Amino acid sequence: MLARFSVDGGNQRRSDAGSPALRGFSFRLGDAQHSSDILTQSAPVHFAKTLSQMLAFLKARLPRPDGTPDPLKIKAFSEANPETLHQARYVAAHPQPPSFAGTSYWAVHAFPATNASSETQFIKFKVAPVASNDAPAKGQARARSADVLHDDLESRIAAGDIRFSLMALLGRPDDPVLDATIRWPDEDSREAVRLGTIVITAIETNEMCEASVFDPANLAEGIGYPPDEIFAARRAAYAMSLAQRR
Repeated sequence: MLARFSVDGGNQRRSDAGSPALRGFSFRLGDAQHSSDILTQSAPVHFAKTLSQMLAFLKARLPRPDGTPDPLKIKAFSEANPETLHQARYVAAHPQPPSFAGTSYWAVHAFPATNASSETQFIKFKVAPVASNDAPAKGQARARSADVLHDDLESRIAAGDIRFSLMALLGRPDDPVLDATIRWPDEDSREAVRLGTIVITAIETNEMCEASVFDPANLAEGIGYPPDEIFAARRAAYAMSLAQRR
């Protein structure tokens, strides 16, 4: 497997430990002939339901001439689109651990999974740390050194490895699958299938990182594309990003 940890904004080396900035964990399983790219983040929901809502969300936060966003525009947009607050509220209520290795990650979309008998059931991917004691300490500082997450990752791998359980949360017939801003009912306590253990044993070069793009459209046989609008937009955006890099 090949994996990439990131921090919202594209810079994993910025001062982030303890901050509300989302973390990302993208990984590719398999080989050149049979592989899956799974993109996850440290919150179980997306911040927008549709592409137009996502664009409006970003426009409402465009800076004014003084470089700061307009709080009145943000407030008006949030009141008209309350579902766009779900992600921020989750992050605010769940302080992040002081390391990438202790963080839980979700692929926020519902994927149709079809077995050999042609039976289809929606699933959600969750990545949970194995045997981690990385709960944020009470009163933990909002930020430490700019390299804290990266340095922590290197030191943990140098001392052994980092392990995560890859889980499939099992959907039910009445679960919402078109809205990535909401969770399934009782999602944290519902039945899940453990698909395997992710073991990270080494750090690749920066050149390998820059040359790699994790494509959400690259899925293993039997795993279909989620039907929500945000996933369709991500597929197109990542394809354009890959073309520009090449």
